[in-house]
Amino acid sequence: DTETRVKHNFGSARPEGYRKAVRLMRMAERFNIPVVTLVDTAGAFPGADAEARGQSEAIARSIETCLDIKVPLISIVIGEGGSGGAIALAVANTVLMLENSIYSVISPEGCASILWRSGDEAKTAAEALRLTAQDLLQLGVIDDIIPEPLGGAQRSPAEACKRVGAAIIKALESMDDVEGGVLKARRRDKFLEMGRKGLN
Repeated sequence: DTETRVKHNFGSARPEGYRKAVRLMRMAERFNIPVVTLVDTAGAFPGADAEARGQSEAIARSIETCLDIKVPLISIVIGEGGSGGAIALAVANTVLMLENSIYSVISPEGCASILWRSGDEAKTAAEALRLTAQDLLQLGVIDDIIPEPLGGAQRSPAEACKRVGAAIIKALESMDDVEGGVLKARRRDKFLEMGRKGLN
């Protein structure tokens, strides 16, 4: 409903939200607790007040922290992963997506309005952006796809949560005996390597 969406800023974090995420990631590192992020945002809040309070710096600091912490970091795109606002929480050892989620630098509508000066080309833009879980797995942007229940996660939230939980456990088990410095190095290497896979 609209009231809830307004209350939660339409899923778009302000600088303070990213700074809180940084503090929590540092706290998790201090207590040797894995970090799990669930991403569902069209992007960071684009208002002038957010920019005045350092939105771009807050996003950059969050990305830097994701790359720096020495605990397992798992990120799951559970709906929409949009722009730097999503990346700020998704620079992880393991990046997963629900099968019907999307993850992109810009929305298809935004891309179409820039490239074709018309939202009518959103379908063409979506295909060019390769924003589906299947596309991103092929490109090496994500590590795996979490299958959704028949009809999508919204049809059976309990089953979807069970599948997400199982994927988190599997990812954590794969990093069980890995030293913190190695986790950090692997994460950095993974993102430095990104973009070279699947572009042929």
